[in-house]
Amino acid sequence: MAGLKRNQLSSRVDETSPFYIDPMPNLYFTRDPFLTIGSSIALNKMYAETRRRETLYAKYIFNHHPMFMKNSVNLLYDREDSTRLEGGDVLVLSSKVLAVGISQRTDMESIKKLAARIFEAEPSFEQVLAFNIGEERKFMHLDAVFTMVDHDKFTIHPEIEGDLVVYSLIKANQKVTISEEKDTLENILCRYLDLPAVELIRCGGNDITAAAREQWNDGANTLAIAPGEVIVYDRNTITNKKLKEAGVKINTIPGSELVRGRGGPRCMSMPFVRE
Repeated sequence: MAGLKRNQLSSRVDETSPFYIDPMPNLYFTRDPFLTIGSSIALNKMYAETRRRETLYAKYIFNHHPMFMKNSVNLLYDREDSTRLEGGDVLVLSSKVLAVGISQRTDMESIKKLAARIFEAEPSFEQVLAFNIGEERKFMHLDAVFTMVDHDKFTIHPEIEGDLVVYSLIKANQKVTISEEKDTLENILCRYLDLPAVELIRCGGNDITAAAREQWNDGANTLAIAPGEVIVYDRNTITNKKLKEAGVKINTIPGSELVRGRGGPRCMSMPFVRE
């Protein structure tokens, strides 16, 4: 992870660069290189060349660790796939519904592949909702602008709401069919999650300036550790207040240094088991 400097090797090694092996500073964002869905995993094809080595760790763990050698896990996606997919774009909304962001880091072709493979390997999943959030750097992943904090509560960055387009992918006649959802996000979530109502908790509240500032500091990037309980950065005071007003228990952590990498608590976690 820290790389290997040339001065740690033989003097015969070329010294045009300080490193012989470049460090991987983004590896603390463990959410992105691979992900778990049901009892399957996806080894992702990362968007940036600089991050693609990160998936090697998971590859070697799942291929060689004693825990998995006797009981191999099903692979939904491989790091050698041609299209890009990152874990920050994938949210498990229920045992039947998956949300995936069409973003700077994940493209629609990858979502089609993932949906087809999930429907085959994990039959409990019936729908994949693809959220087109655009390809702006500040909205690099779906979880930068939208996360689930309870069965019926979600954080959202207000800036994506007006232009957000959601597509539903389902399996019909042995094929994956795609339809554009013509409804509000609240109604889409209610319908697919079989809920009477949902609550969208806006990052920064209704203040445009505060929303932009706190989204940049990953105010919408919550890590749910139980229904209605999350870990958040302490710096996003307005969003945190809105979460508490919605009945969500928050656990704050300092983020003045961690946030410099442009990721929040959810980005720095990798769940293996969900109850």
